Amino acid sequence: MRERDGPPGGGRRWRAGWRAGWRLPAPGWRRVVALRRAAAGALAVLAVAFLAAPGVAPAGTPVLVAARDLAPGVALGPADVAVRSLPPDLVPVGALGEPAAVAGRQVVGGVRAGEALTDVRLLGPVAAVAAAGVPDAAGVPVRLADAGVAALLTPGTRVDLVAAGAAEGAGGPVGEAAVLAPGAVVLAVLPPPQRTAGSAPVVVVALPAGLAARVATVSLREEVTVTLR
Repeated sequence: MRERDGPPGGGRRWRAGWRAGWRLPAPGWRRVVALRRAAAGALAVLAVAFLAAPGVAPAGTPVLVAARDLAPGVALGPADVAVRSLPPDLVPVGALGEPAAVAGRQVVGGVRAGEALTDVRLLGPVAAVAAAGVPDAAGVPVRLADAGVAALLTPGTRVDLVAAGAAEGAGGPVGEAAVLAPGAVVLAVLPPPQRTAGSAPVVVVALPAGLAARVATVSLREEVTVTLR
């Protein structure tokens, strides 16, 4: 009786292959395959998460800041400003980034060292509109008749501009006051160009366009003062 060679349909070939060096996969090899599949799946999940995540935020936005404490009305020079990099969500509206854009411009009010410089912190139309609260506002420089009155004013003070009326002759009223513009807002108090005895500082006020033109015209021929509100 002939000895069985193994399972039907190829038992001899299987035994011949075994003798030639075939081996069944070891249990450790199966673990390696499983770990590789798990690692590939984790990498795929990370790739999807990276694509879905927001873009990487830029390193920062250049913003001009005061390099030192600045007094009201100071005309800015290279030593007064510095460029700092701020995260985009911390950059204030109207922030300035170029030193050349502020050269020679005067600050409205005092500025602390490290404070960001914005368009409303510099003397100009943007500051006038912000102070007066009307879109057509303008800044008007006025030299007050009494230098002592100017010392009482600070940026943000609300005043009425008053002009003395012309004398009407003998027996008539002399120096009758006329209110030129009620509710003007002081933008800045600037030192006189030439520091001579008795010279008054220049007060810049914010007014709607119509009143601004009137005050500018009257102040050329009459003395102007203010009443505090």
